[in-house]
Amino acid sequence: MASEDVKASESAVTTIVTLAEEAKLAREGVKAPSHAILSICKSLVAGGVAGGVSRTAVAPLERLKILLQVQNPHNIKYNGTIQGLKYIWRTEGFRGLFKGNGTNCARIVPNSAVKFFSYEQASKAILSLYQQQTGNEDAQLTPLLRLGAGACAGIIAMSATYPMDMVRGRLTVQTDKSPYQYRGMFHALSTVLRQEGPRALYKGWLPSVIGVVPYVGLNFAVYESLKDWLVKARPFGLVEDSELSVTTRLACGAAAGTIGQTVAYPLDVIRRRMQMVGWKDAASIVTGDGRSKAPLEYNGMIDTFRKTVRHEGFGALYKGLVPNSVKVVPSIAIAFVTYEMVKDILGVEIRISD
Repeated sequence: MASEDVKASESAVTTIVTLAEEAKLAREGVKAPSHAILSICKSLVAGGVAGGVSRTAVAPLERLKILLQVQNPHNIKYNGTIQGLKYIWRTEGFRGLFKGNGTNCARIVPNSAVKFFSYEQASKAILSLYQQQTGNEDAQLTPLLRLGAGACAGIIAMSATYPMDMVRGRLTVQTDKSPYQYRGMFHALSTVLRQEGPRALYKGWLPSVIGVVPYVGLNFAVYESLKDWLVKARPFGLVEDSELSVTTRLACGAAAGTIGQTVAYPLDVIRRRMQMVGWKDAASIVTGDGRSKAPLEYNGMIDTFRKTVRHEGFGALYKGLVPNSVKVVPSIAIAFVTYEMVKDILGVEIRISD
């Protein structure tokens, strides 16, 4: 497109000018500034820490959600949030509450880092293009443009780390009574590759991509829009000196997470069920007993939707929504606040070192 060509040309010119300036500084014996590299590192570290802290804080609810999503309807073991957590504690102990969390953190740290960094870069690119098109250098991102930037960031981050999410789902579902045990993330990855092939690592990828648009997009759009509205409107005296308190930012993150996860939740259920397909040694929680002991058979996303609704009803698309709702509010809120706090800390350190 013409606008993309213009943008590419301007980017190339900017790069050439920057290189020329750095070359001039080098000839003069002056060290070229590295603010761009420091900014990238700061975003990556902040995003990674935010993801790891938030997911660990709600790991028991995360595991229960996945167990409910794939639970066989003819062999109910987990019936509600409180009962489910008590059952895990009674049968598997404290470690059972955090099963799969190590893999989740190993996945979410790079995922969150890439997501936040991608969002910032996508936001800058979209804003620059928007300002060029409108001819207004002071124009700001609209909620729709923020949603687009958030969706791009979510798809990039999810695709980059999806194999880890797939094996994390299986590690989370297996119990002490499972007929076959994955010993950890790398063992699960190698076993799936050997037994099911490389494509198996991306089972459920399509509903994940579709779900990223409303989930991550709405997360960023609602969060940023709420922050802007609060700063401009200053309702109930929540804003002082154009800064939001930690509590207010927590509330913004909670609202963003609740809206995003509710819209996209059915796609998350479908994704988890597709990830279990082909697992011949699936945990008993998935295969169940009696007439339902045969392996799960879904032929794609549409078939998974159809069979789930036909055999279990429309409500099955929202299995695990309650623990997920309880989980996602503090999780998203903690992630956003941790991200901003770590960035502030790193920013202070960088300024001091300069």
